[in-house]
Amino acid sequence: MERKWKVLMVVVVGVFMAGLDVFIVNIAFPQLHRDFHGTSLGTLSWVLNAYTIVFAAFLVPAGRWSDGFGRKRSFMLGVSLFVAASAACAAAPSVNFLIAARAIQGLGAALLMPASLGLALPEFPPEQRHIAIGAWAAIGGIAAAAGPPLGGLLVEAGWRWVFIVNVPVGIAGLIAGQRVLREIRHPEAERPDFLGAVLLTGAVGTLVVGIVQGSSWGFAGARVLGLFAIAVLLSAWLIRRIAHHPAPIVEGALFAVRAFSAATLASLLFFIAFAAMLLGSVLFLTGIWNEPIITAGLMIAPGPALAAITAVPGARLGGRYGQGRIGAIGALLFALGGVWWTTHLGGQPHFASDFLPGMLIGGIGVGLVIPSLTGAVAATLPPARLATGIAVQTTGRQIGSALGFAILIAVLGTPHSAADFTAAWKFMIIASVLAGAALLLVAASDVQPKLSESPTPVHTGDAPLRA
Repeated sequence: MERKWKVLMVVVVGVFMAGLDVFIVNIAFPQLHRDFHGTSLGTLSWVLNAYTIVFAAFLVPAGRWSDGFGRKRSFMLGVSLFVAASAACAAAPSVNFLIAARAIQGLGAALLMPASLGLALPEFPPEQRHIAIGAWAAIGGIAAAAGPPLGGLLVEAGWRWVFIVNVPVGIAGLIAGQRVLREIRHPEAERPDFLGAVLLTGAVGTLVVGIVQGSSWGFAGARVLGLFAIAVLLSAWLIRRIAHHPAPIVEGALFAVRAFSAATLASLLFFIAFAAMLLGSVLFLTGIWNEPIITAGLMIAPGPALAAITAVPGARLGGRYGQGRIGAIGALLFALGGVWWTTHLGGQPHFASDFLPGMLIGGIGVGLVIPSLTGAVAATLPPARLATGIAVQTTGRQIGSALGFAILIAVLGTPHSAADFTAAWKFMIIASVLAGAALLLVAASDVQPKLSESPTPVHTGDAPLRA
């Protein structure tokens, strides 16, 4: 097997674990509530939220660090933390211990995610990079598809197995990574602004805490408004520091690249729609059609599976016709899936005729959108800023997911009938259409040149890599 495929296989193992844990733990939530008897739902929700918040908050500092200090180092450290934290989650004697271990899992995911694509892309010649981008994007769809049914099966044996499954997979990835991966780093980026990293982490962290707790604390409550105010103040301080620091944590020039800014905005908007679809469909299937959790997971799985299948062709189409154009078509297809559900879903379960077509149409849309978003970043940023750029975009994705979950819960309230979900599907449609509009801005910026290339990166290993 050629080296480039070995590298790609290693890095997608880490991406798969990080993505799977977003979906698989949600399925275990009811059993966690039963086993930790007497624990409030609000406290238990931090088993989910701790991972999301830490993952989102540390992505950009981790991406910046990996660009300067080494992408292999960042990836291997991230996988190691993730595996160790997974074992700790499986052995957790209390809810507080489990929450702390989940936070460490989130840190591991933040370290490995931006470094993964930064390790894979340089192994491929420019004309083949759409394959790497498509595979990297497809693994997210596979994780989403595998999460609900795999989680349902593992929970049958006990919720601890949801975390145990990461350990052998992660150890295999570490062994293979040590043998296959070579270091890539850009020494001019070695000393990013530490205070800037603290400000960015604090701003994203407080924003995401406010979003995920808004439904339980109340978005107009003093605690949530206070968190949002802190996020705004920290962001203002960060923007000022970025403008004056010689090595800012996020260079302002990144956002001067119009296609990058538009793709990041599109990522936030699309994952608002995607999160609303995912949670809304679970609540609909289990609450209105009264399907068991494992059955609901299997019903949802065809959409993400089709997204995984279409991601590589979607990346190829994006490379040929423009990332923005193909991504906008995908966003429109995803919205059409919501239109189908709005006009067809009723109180009586008709999976093949009413639910499945909307899921399949939306799945094709996801397969076109996600590689287009990633491809827009890869096409507009120089190698020295690739991991940082991926981290910024993935942060937008995580914030969008948190917003999508929170807003959907606020829109739904306590649904009692299929008609109550109409507003949820309309919200999904609107967010997806707005994402498509942002992707059209990417299309209008396709001819924009990259940022200036940075000095040649340092590679360690047997042979030099293409930057």
